Amino acid sequence: MKMVLAILISAILVDNFVLSKFLGICPFLGVSKKLDSAVGMSVAVTFVMLMASAATWPIYYYILVPDYTYLNTIVFILVIAALVQLVETVLKRFIPSLHKSLGVYLPLITTNCAVLGLAILNIDETYTFFQSVVNALGAGVGFLLAMVLFSGVRMRMESATETPKAYQGIPITLVAASIVAMGFMGFAGVADGIFG
Repeated sequence: MKMVLAILISAILVDNFVLSKFLGICPFLGVSKKLDSAVGMSVAVTFVMLMASAATWPIYYYILVPDYTYLNTIVFILVIAALVQLVETVLKRFIPSLHKSLGVYLPLITTNCAVLGLAILNIDETYTFFQSVVNALGAGVGFLLAMVLFSGVRMRMESATETPKAYQGIPITLVAASIVAMGFMGFAGVADGIFG
């Protein structure tokens, strides 16, 4: 149980996919202007991460091992693409406003390196099926946390009047993202202290 808790806390705070591993930056910068869009995208990414981890682990260990492990990236991308199409269809049918607000970023979950990186990381770390799903949940919650926090930062930046002209727009967004990422570096010591 301690190992599972360590995986969960580490994925949320210490090894945050956006702020520590720098995976999933495209939706992080593109959809974080509004809180509702950030939460919607995060929930969609979390769902795809959970489903992708639950689908890719058995495919890898029961079909690809030992003779076809070199195909894991291609197979994982196909599984993720199918899951994203499922999410897009469900959102378009049941939550059209969220589907419209996410726009082009929703199909881009297919190419979101955080989802593929998670599936490959689960295999590289030799996690069990349960540990892979827990890692996916932690990664999704960490993605949500980063998106919500950065959405608040961006809303404050929009109302700021003191931003120098050269930093307005994307430059100040990148500076703010780096400051938020540095703030998450402090959790590494906390996790080491708790879990050793």
